[in-house]
Amino acid sequence: MKDYLNYSKSSVKTIIKIFLVILFIVSSQKNIHAQVQPFDSNAVKIDTSKFVMQKSPWGAVLRSAVLPGFGQFYNESYWKIPVFWGVLGALGYQWSINNNNYLLNKNKYAESFMTKSGGNITYYKMSEFYRDQRDLTAVFIGLTYFLNLVDAYIDAHLFDFDVSQNNSVENFRLSLKVKF
Repeated sequence: MKDYLNYSKSSVKTIIKIFLVILFIVSSQKNIHAQVQPFDSNAVKIDTSKFVMQKSPWGAVLRSAVLPGFGQFYNESYWKIPVFWGVLGALGYQWSINNNNYLLNKNKYAESFMTKSGGNITYYKMSEFYRDQRDLTAVFIGLTYFLNLVDAYIDAHLFDFDVSQNNSVENFRLSLKVKF
């Protein structure tokens, strides 16, 4: 059990270090591109009619990485925030139940060795079942977190996408009549 806790702590520390390195790299790249050039009256004029995104996709991802749903808040997709929080909350609750049942059955199996000549195999099978369910739930938590990041990235890219009807394009109707 101590080995598992040490492994968990070291894994969390490693993930935090990787996240901080990525955050440092992304922030340093923004500073490189944001250097101001001195004004030159003979310089070529820049076409200002080019498209400029209003929302930063990687900014939305970083916000969602820090707090799930914060990227959706940044992208003004407010209805998605309770969806992600609800799914993550339900999965977290399920993980907690499975973990408690796993520990309970594992302890009962260990106690059955002290009272009888052999361990009760039912407790062993139940502990393995709850351990597998707990691990599967952790995978679903990770996938939901990843989906949160992907959604923030895509939503920031599509923030400026115009879906209004274009009246300059004619709509054609195709009809098919079948008589018997």
